[in-house]
Amino acid sequence: MTFAGEVTPLYALALALVAAYWLGRVGREARGRHLPRVAWWAVPGWGALLLAPLLEVPALFGLGAAALLLAEYWPGAYRPARSRPGGAWPLVGVLLGLALLALLAAPGGGRPADTAAALAAALGLLLAGAGGLLARALFRARPAAPRLGLEVRFGPVQVPPWPDLSLALTGSGAQLTNVSDGPLWLAGWSPSGTNAWLRVRDEGGVPLNVLPRGGHAYLPLRGWERGVRVWYRREPGPGPSQLFRADWTPPGGGERVLN
Repeated sequence: MTFAGEVTPLYALALALVAAYWLGRVGREARGRHLPRVAWWAVPGWGALLLAPLLEVPALFGLGAAALLLAEYWPGAYRPARSRPGGAWPLVGVLLGLALLALLAAPGGGRPADTAAALAAALGLLLAGAGGLLARALFRARPAAPRLGLEVRFGPVQVPPWPDLSLALTGSGAQLTNVSDGPLWLAGWSPSGTNAWLRVRDEGGVPLNVLPRGGHAYLPLRGWERGVRVWYRREPGPGPSQLFRADWTPPGGGERVLN
């Protein structure tokens, strides 16, 4: 294989460390039940870093570095997932990468630019396939969340010093948001001043047993309620439950105001 430029041993080591770091990040996120989304931009970014010295095009280094930074620091670089990812497509990527490397190793060669692009594509396929297989292998399957029953309503409760939930009033109800640093196991809710026990549901009406960090739930209200009470736990095991209380001034010529 012949190229217009060459990759120094130090630069090759740096590329290997970048690839190893990305694979480690993918594995760590998979253990937390998160899969790459924008983080996949690291693969073409890494390929651009490889092509920059081979093609002697310094601009590719800047493009590659920008893609790597995007893959690392973009807020939605990794997405939460409920189930283990499939392994078919990552395996296909690995096999295609190996096949392309075998073709490049065969006698004869084409233009240096074509050879360099083929090498970057092969190594990129291997990197993406390895990342997908690693995410599948390290993904932690979480058992179904237990449902908290009516015993929470009449058991001991605590009001946390800083709320784990926030409430936003809407035209037909209220939107509940998990603002804590982890998932919350929901038990039920009731309008204040009412002896009720209602399931917490999403906007589509599906009951929610667990509200993930940053997740939303919908509490339907009829318009004359003065507040809500929500019972939940930070862990599904035994122990006192948490109580979220929110009250507001009912409409009477003005807008509702949360206290």
